[in-house]
Amino acid sequence: MHEMIVASGVVKRYGDVVALDGLDLVVPEGTVLAVLGPNGAGKTTAVRILTTLLEPDAGNAQVAGIDVCADPAGVRERIGLSGQNAAVDETLTGFENLDMVGRLYRLGRRRSIARARELLDQFDLSDAGDRPVKTYSGGMRRRLDLAAALVAQPTVLFLDEPTTGLDPRSRTGMWDVIRTLVRRGSTVLLTTQYLEEADRLADDIIVIDRGREIAHGTADELKRQVGGERIELVVSQPSQLEAARAALAGVAAGEVVAEDGGRRLTAPVSTGASALMAALRRLDAEGVELLDAGMRRPTLDDVFLTLTGRSTGEDDETDDTAAASRRTAEEAKR
Repeated sequence: MHEMIVASGVVKRYGDVVALDGLDLVVPEGTVLAVLGPNGAGKTTAVRILTTLLEPDAGNAQVAGIDVCADPAGVRERIGLSGQNAAVDETLTGFENLDMVGRLYRLGRRRSIARARELLDQFDLSDAGDRPVKTYSGGMRRRLDLAAALVAQPTVLFLDEPTTGLDPRSRTGMWDVIRTLVRRGSTVLLTTQYLEEADRLADDIIVIDRGREIAHGTADELKRQVGGERIELVVSQPSQLEAARAALAGVAAGEVVAEDGGRRLTAPVSTGASALMAALRRLDAEGVELLDAGMRRPTLDDVFLTLTGRSTGEDDETDDTAAASRRTAEEAKR
């Protein structure tokens, strides 16, 4: 299978701040690679280098077989990019935004108009196509931004946290669009903080933190690193806590942990629903009354707490190029 995105030993620094520290990745044609990481992990910096918006300080990268430093114009002709913030003109209509992009790609007047209408229909924006974008909802703007990235029918698509801030319905709709693109042969590099998003879309996942790869595999492989599924239960009476803990320990694949002041117990298990059934039978036999009980799959926070000791929501300014630039400027003033 042909490799459409390749990065080897990519390094990017902002003064003393190391945004990327020798990142490697490979994305075969027609597949989705999800790059996961907490805020500041280096995800956006990696996308900016691969899309020729930044030059690396070391290492090399190719997109569609073209070196991103030696021939950035050639790379840009073959890629589409949808960033974290919708890059659309709010004063123009949805149609005018897409038509303008087509003209910039030199598709010609007739083809630009046809492509704009085609994409508005594909992204369920036809009814709003002649309205100013400032009247659009956040989900509509994200869809329009992705449509703009597809005007020139790129072979490689970079999506930098494309569903951040979207409601569940809009997020699901965006996932459907991405799946359709991949079925039609597109190669996608997707950055996200959501393990569920990677689970639904990605053929392969790389987890990065502070500019380095810390884990690599499928979503299931990453979840197994933190103990697979978990049983969670809330006891009705604090006096029954120890009996509940003992019952869970009999089916757990690791330590039973008490949370929320001790009334909530969590235990990793390796046999899924059968472990939950066995635990419920034990709890019933001991007369333990529950307020709640169920199975929970590991979240991205579980993965990061295990791998890095911090959660996805904790910022590290290594990937915030604006913060890094401010820090460098402040140091220069001293």
